[in-house]
Amino acid sequence: MKKVSSFVLCALLMSCSSSKNDKNSVSDTPINEGADSIKQEVSKESFNKELTYPGSKISFKVSAKGDSLMIQPSGLSISNETLYHDITGYTVVNAEIGDLNIDNSPEVFVYLTSDGSGSYGKLIGYSVNNGKSVSQVYLPDISENEEVNQGYMGHDEMAIVENTFCQRFPIYKEGDSNANPTGGTRQIQYKLVDGENGRILKIDKVLVF
Repeated sequence: MKKVSSFVLCALLMSCSSSKNDKNSVSDTPINEGADSIKQEVSKESFNKELTYPGSKISFKVSAKGDSLMIQPSGLSISNETLYHDITGYTVVNAEIGDLNIDNSPEVFVYLTSDGSGSYGKLIGYSVNNGKSVSQVYLPDISENEEVNQGYMGHDEMAIVENTFCQRFPIYKEGDSNANPTGGTRQIQYKLVDGENGRILKIDKVLVF
């Protein structure tokens, strides 16, 4: 019964996250003829969202333009430099803020999906260090973990649920087509912990439905 409740909570949050993303993404516009109009389309931001952690002066502006992702922190006491990432081959689908390690300094997570039918998920995340600066958060690749990669073929969904990071995806059995997985859903719940070279997301629970 407890497992089902965790799944329902995560599913509801993911649904809300997707709805928020729809409101913050730039809507499609008609394709106009001519080189000038094409240049204008390319220059537009494909994603733009500003996130502020409740009760804090710390915020992040997350935006994507072409193959570049920009994360602009604000309110940090030492460094508020813009963070840049090359996201060639990926599309930003959402961004969230939370305090996963409960240290009163937030994390910002940006969710991406690969172009093409696989739709493999990717996380770019940063953790605030005592309100002063940020350091990148590391999420181990699913394909590198034999405990959870059986039947994995992408189509990830990601979300912050309370103080937990959730990643879930359909399970493919042998012979399944990309559009028709039949093995159910695997949900992985992570905790943010301190590693030797920074903070990492460590698997806490694995649920299959």
